[in-house]
Amino acid sequence: MAALLLALSTFDPKTFGVVRLAAAEIGTPISSLLGWGVRGVASVPQGVSDYFAVMGRNKALRAEIAANKRMTDQAKAVLYENARLKTLLRLRQGATDTVVAAHLVSSSAASTRRYAVLNAGSNQGVREGQPVRGPEGLIGRVIEAGFNTARVLLISDPESIVPVRRVRDGLPAIAAGRGDGLIEIRSVNLANAPFAVGDAFVTSGTGGIYAPGIPVARVIKAGRDTTTARGVTQPDTLDIAIVQRTFIPLPPPPAEQR
Repeated sequence: MAALLLALSTFDPKTFGVVRLAAAEIGTPISSLLGWGVRGVASVPQGVSDYFAVMGRNKALRAEIAANKRMTDQAKAVLYENARLKTLLRLRQGATDTVVAAHLVSSSAASTRRYAVLNAGSNQGVREGQPVRGPEGLIGRVIEAGFNTARVLLISDPESIVPVRRVRDGLPAIAAGRGDGLIEIRSVNLANAPFAVGDAFVTSGTGGIYAPGIPVARVIKAGRDTTTARGVTQPDTLDIAIVQRTFIPLPPPPAEQR
């Protein structure tokens, strides 16, 4: 075949050109297919290597994102804590009725009775009946005072009753605990009084225990005469509280009277 093609190219170049072109037409697809196959096989190791490299980079990026999220969450928590403590510090420095700032070591959030415990007692000047508040607003009042511990009745307890007024118009009302973490707001003087979602209530000063103007609750359900509100302060999220003197000073204990 080689000799024939050589003789043909020598004695009949025109016919040889036709044969060569026909051979190229037949061989080109075959060569292309073989070349594609060779390149495909050769690229398999590189593809596998690239796949594992990408997987490794993705894993590293996911770990970096998770670490950054943890750092962001920690930074947000620190900023929130700093802002809350600054508010508490301003309250303590600006108020003349502060008895002591103490740690809120525990609170009952799953019982129908709502209490909290402070790590300060009579040795620090704490007495029964004194109001307890946090940076956002009222927490409750002291009902028992030991030497270095005090028990606080939270405003969400069924036995807690706080005289309040509505911020926007001064409407007098009573904030009574429900025992489920929420507060019931009851109108005092006005019959069929309307309550709107978002209405804010603060202490009125009536009764002489709580100084006027301490934030207490915000309405979460519209109603008339009676409605449901949520306390502005959630004791289970606090760690520090301020014990204040009563708005009208309490009489001295029997030991002091003697």
